[in-house]
Amino acid sequence: QVQLVESGGGLVQPGGSLRLSCAASGSGFSVNAMGWYREAPGKHRELVATITSGGSTNYADSVKGRFTISSDNAKKTVYLQMNSLKPEDTAVYYCNLKSYRAIWTYDYWGQGTQVTVSS
Repeated sequence: QVQLVESGGGLVQPGGSLRLSCAASGSGFSVNAMGWYREAPGKHRELVATITSGGSTNYADSVKGRFTISSDNAKKTVYLQMNSLKPEDTAVYYCNLKSYRAIWTYDYWGQGTQVTVSS
């Protein structure tokens, strides 16, 4: 059983910063990639940023230059540093872990953490 526990969400003013953290626990799984997705009211869940176990990163165009994803493989933890936040960044942010086993990819999700950008 894999559990993902997120922290760091909250209310911040436009232009402010937040740092999200997500720690994975459990046994019997490999961490091949971790990332963050977000879901705003009335919208589909979208990719924010991902990072592989080898350190390769990928960002949504809307957050490039403002958000930075990083990870600590030993701690099975992923971070998202969010700077220059905008009201359109308001959403529930979900942590994702991808674990590869043979030909299958297993996706695990956190419970979500609310980020609200408002003055």
